[in-house]
Amino acid sequence: MPQSLSRILIHLVFSTKNHQRVLTPAIRTELHPYLAGILDNIDCPSLQVGGIEDHAHLFFGLSRTRSVAEIVETVKTSSSKWIKSKGDQFADFHWQSGYGAFSVSQSGADAVVTYISNQAQHHHTLSFQDEYRRLLERYQVAFDERYVWD
Repeated sequence: MPQSLSRILIHLVFSTKNHQRVLTPAIRTELHPYLAGILDNIDCPSLQVGGIEDHAHLFFGLSRTRSVAEIVETVKTSSSKWIKSKGDQFADFHWQSGYGAFSVSQSGADAVVTYISNQAQHHHTLSFQDEYRRLLERYQVAFDERYVWD
């Protein structure tokens, strides 16, 4: 086979350091397209980006030449530098050190896009921590609560 092809969809979730609620609506208006642009520039086509004050959801096609860990590092490093350039109130901004990455079937892609698009409504009744626990359980990811949060 002369050509290498793949279609692996990833739902990536990560929080601000200590779940600080610093991602205001104004900064998210710029941040979400910026995150999508980072993904697109590293051959990971963005499908949906969203989140609220304390976390982000990125849904994208995985590059066939990069690992999830490399993508996370690139996205977090680039976006953290960008956020810090947006004013003194963001001078100490950091993302949490960990993340959750979940594979999504093509048949489930529309549901993930909708889920990410509805983050604001979703979080009227559910904290990020509870949402994240539910994602880990849904995708059957074993975890130790002592090491999930920073």
